[in-house]
Amino acid sequence: MALSLKPSYTEDYPIQDLTTTQFLGLLVITAERFGWQIQHISDRGIIAYTDSGAFASNALITITIEDGIATFKSESTSTALVSTHKKKYVTQFIEAISQNTYEVEELDEKYNELKEHFPAPEDDALTLPPESTQDKFKNFFSIFVPVPGYFVTPIIINLNILIFIIMVLKGVDIISPTSESLIYWGANFRPITLDGQPWRLLTSCFLHIGIFHLLMNMYALLYIGILLEHRLGTARYLTAYLLAGIAASITSLWWHDLTVSAGASGAIFGMYGLFLALLTTNIISKNQRKALLTSIGIFVAYNLMNGVKEGVDNAAHIGGLLSGAIIGFAFVPSLKQQASKQTTNITIAGLTVLLLGCSFFALKTIPNDIGTYQTKMEQFITFEEEALSLYTLPDKATEEDFLLAVEQKGIANWKNCLQLLYEIEQLNIPDNLQERNKQLIAYCNMRISSYGLLLKKFVEETKAYDDKIIEYNQQIDSIISNLN
Repeated sequence: MALSLKPSYTEDYPIQDLTTTQFLGLLVITAERFGWQIQHISDRGIIAYTDSGAFASNALITITIEDGIATFKSESTSTALVSTHKKKYVTQFIEAISQNTYEVEELDEKYNELKEHFPAPEDDALTLPPESTQDKFKNFFSIFVPVPGYFVTPIIINLNILIFIIMVLKGVDIISPTSESLIYWGANFRPITLDGQPWRLLTSCFLHIGIFHLLMNMYALLYIGILLEHRLGTARYLTAYLLAGIAASITSLWWHDLTVSAGASGAIFGMYGLFLALLTTNIISKNQRKALLTSIGIFVAYNLMNGVKEGVDNAAHIGGLLSGAIIGFAFVPSLKQQASKQTTNITIAGLTVLLLGCSFFALKTIPNDIGTYQTKMEQFITFEEEALSLYTLPDKATEEDFLLAVEQKGIANWKNCLQLLYEIEQLNIPDNLQERNKQLIAYCNMRISSYGLLLKKFVEETKAYDDKIIEYNQQIDSIISNLN
């Protein structure tokens, strides 16, 4: 059984010497100083979110003013059964307004600024009846609906979920997909990505390694999307997400030889890196920076430390984070108030060209010894099949056919195999593959010796070599057994 109780705390506070409008101005000024996100303001009061970060115990604060009394209600946004923070937020806030140092003229001026944006009485959330269960249900599903200021994020979330559902319906394990199935659906894997399939740099950003991986990533994307997308705008946000995702995939490719990489976390880390970059500038108001910087910093640090665990692609996380920070600083000029649309377009185009150029360079310079190994082994198999055609000669084959099979198809192709194996020796491949390669060299040498004796036996028409041929074949069988 799961409990979903969200505790609340209520306290009344007399307005005392201030008018209702002056007190409202004081509420807003204090909330801004505390770094709260004010979601609603009207003549009746304010609704604000403490926003101490994704991993902090936050609260939704509702302050209503009626008959000279301000009623503070703090509701925990977590599902904890007990939360002391809900009371702490109210206590600290009341202490701050009790020590009011603002002149009434300042408070009146603040109120006059605010009242221009007050909602119509019928739209005032502070006078509307409480949400029904049906309304809450609708509000939950609103996170999947694109709206102005929150347009790209729900589309990306929906796309990730849709792809995952299709994969599961096609037989991919919902908890722990195999590497083969992930590669089939477009995961990033150096031997294949560098072997003419660069599109995996992007497709891998929309695949997930099980349902839990998907849910964690979508939560992280939802959180940063709500904070960031309306600040960047649709074009900048989408560009940053895709470019950071590609940069993360390139970093993973550069760092890992044989890791199958998938997931949106590289692109998501890019958005967190971008936001961290903006938090070091004056693009975001000073009273919001400290809480947000702490929140985002904790998220990034926690996930990077968690990425040390086996099976987590921390290279993609770091690549996404750093590329996102660079993109964030590059966006600063176009985010300033006087910036023109042309500045935004030039920035987006410049970043796209730069990153795609770097990606092309990386794809050409990152060594792909494993891919080369696989290619040479495919050639090896072709030569081997041709060399072994000796044993599939038809009964009506002539002496000339036999000589051709032994000398020109057999021995010649075994030498071709041997040449490939010597080339593989020079590659930087795992020790187990190098050991396998040594056994294959011994195997080919045995085959060449065996075929040589077969040729002598046939030309000289003697059985003198039979015992040695049998010995070679036994050694060949032993090597094949070890290889298998």
